[in-house]
Amino acid sequence: MGVTGKLGNLGVVTTTLEAAINWGRTKSMWPMLFGLACCAIEMMSTQASVYDLSRFGMELMRASPRQSDLMIVAGRVTRKMAPVLRQLYDQMPDPKYVISMGDCASCGGIFNNYAIVQGVDEVVPVDVYVAGCPPRPEQLIHGIMTLHEKVKTQRIADWA
Repeated sequence: MGVTGKLGNLGVVTTTLEAAINWGRTKSMWPMLFGLACCAIEMMSTQASVYDLSRFGMELMRASPRQSDLMIVAGRVTRKMAPVLRQLYDQMPDPKYVISMGDCASCGGIFNNYAIVQGVDEVVPVDVYVAGCPPRPEQLIHGIMTLHEKVKTQRIADWA
């Protein structure tokens, strides 16, 4: 008894164009690595064999903004680094998404001084915040899955 015996004759599968495109976007996001501090170590371990970010279609972290559609800002952003961060974000193709990883990227963390940006949302729009100091790889995976759910609900009218 094969698959057809258990499932019957399925025939034609129908879906919407939005659902098909959003499914493709969630299964092939290419993150750009932007590790600035200790959160970057946790981001790298998420890519390693124990947590295996490849099961979400993120085979490797891209170093070029033109090849990536997800920016994971991991660590504290200084005022001197903020224009570079914005330039890399502007070079990414649309649609582009940003995950703020860690307390330093989200709100400045313990660094409440003139040199540290008090939240990366001052520089680029953030889609998902991942809390922690540093956040565990499980938390980053949860943030990525949260972003996937957000992408799945996008409409064609929002793309323009």
